[in-house]
Amino acid sequence: MKHYVVGIDLGGMSAKGAIFEENGTLILKKSVPTSSADGFDKTAEHMAELTRALAKEAHADYSEIDGIGIAVPGFIDSEKGVVMRWSNYGWLERPLVQKMEELTGKKVKISNDANVAALGEAKFGAGKEYKSSLLVTLGTGVGGGIIVDGKLLEGYKSAGAEIGHMVICEGGELCSCGRHGCLEAYTSARALIRMTKWQMELDLTTKMWEVAGGKLENVDGKTAFAAARLGDTRAQEVVDEYVEHLAVGLANLANVLRPQAILLGGGISNEGEHLFAPLRKAVEKKLYASAEFVPLVITKASLGNDAGVYGAFALAKGI
Repeated sequence: MKHYVVGIDLGGMSAKGAIFEENGTLILKKSVPTSSADGFDKTAEHMAELTRALAKEAHADYSEIDGIGIAVPGFIDSEKGVVMRWSNYGWLERPLVQKMEELTGKKVKISNDANVAALGEAKFGAGKEYKSSLLVTLGTGVGGGIIVDGKLLEGYKSAGAEIGHMVICEGGELCSCGRHGCLEAYTSARALIRMTKWQMELDLTTKMWEVAGGKLENVDGKTAFAAARLGDTRAQEVVDEYVEHLAVGLANLANVLRPQAILLGGGISNEGEHLFAPLRKAVEKKLYASAEFVPLVITKASLGNDAGVYGAFALAKGI
């Protein structure tokens, strides 16, 4: 008899699912649309239907599915299996594990999506060679997860590892969480866009205008990096400032947790060595224990959008 596990990455607009062999081999991926308008019960039903569809399309007997792991946005009490708060969907204290187990007849585990992505990278991605690693995702917001000695570190009631909301500048820029000075307020794509536009308004000759097609509304997280590659000094100032803020956050994490590797994901991580080379140097200057004696790898995460389903598999398997 074969054994399978289903991993689901629940997002605001879709639920991405994958069915795996018990050794972690991904057999098939599938996604279904989701919406906040569906409500809790309907969303759970969508995921239960997705699980059955994955089994059918993979030609696996449903009885051979041993468990389901689910990555969920928001504040998750993974021990109780409850979504304590998911603001975008308006969920408060929703018993997702109980509901999914009723609908599927399978053992279900849940955790925060950023934590689950970190688990996926640690077990199957760029972090698989390391016992301890951090994933930091640089997108619209800043998230991530912490792996220590191969285990996901969530903190009390799964409320820890909120990497983006570590304060790096007391009384600084307003963050999406309502507080000031968070890492996210300086290193998210939104923050980089804000910094880029500000410098463009100060200098009408910067090549950032050329890259953006002469329009501020075209500015994105790539604009400053692209102009800096063209030799634009104003754009390079934006990149340097961004790197410095990110280095403060990563060095703080490294000095407290000292992982073997820090993995960067999200759109900004695609800037390659134009980001990573100066970032490594800036972090090194801020480390208490020199990387010469305690090596620290800073590199790009490798699983991309599949990190969630791989991590959900690992969550379900307890590995």
